[in-house]
Amino acid sequence: MITPAFAQGATAAAGGADIALQVVPFVLIFVIMYFLILRPQQRRVKEHQALVKNVRRDDTIVTTGGLVGRVTKVADEASEIEVEIAPNVRVKIVRTMISEVRVKGGPVKAA
Repeated sequence: MITPAFAQGATAAAGGADIALQVVPFVLIFVIMYFLILRPQQRRVKEHQALVKNVRRDDTIVTTGGLVGRVTKVADEASEIEVEIAPNVRVKIVRTMISEVRVKGGPVKAA
């Protein structure tokens, strides 16, 4: 027969393995979320930063608000650019609000 003290010691040793098995699904979920959500989002942010940084004069841009205009004035250090949205109508917009750049009035991408 097994004494009660020996039986209690066996369950305590197996308890450490149970905790490890409970943590494994959470680790797997985090790894899957990293590769499916976080990495693609980081890549999109880097692409948008490069797009905003490379805006030049005479580029046609689309803002996040849906305005389409031609860039008339760009300063490298400034966070704002000047955009002509209609003949003789110029507005200043924040660079980060650019969602798309159509180079020199290029055609619209087909969806």
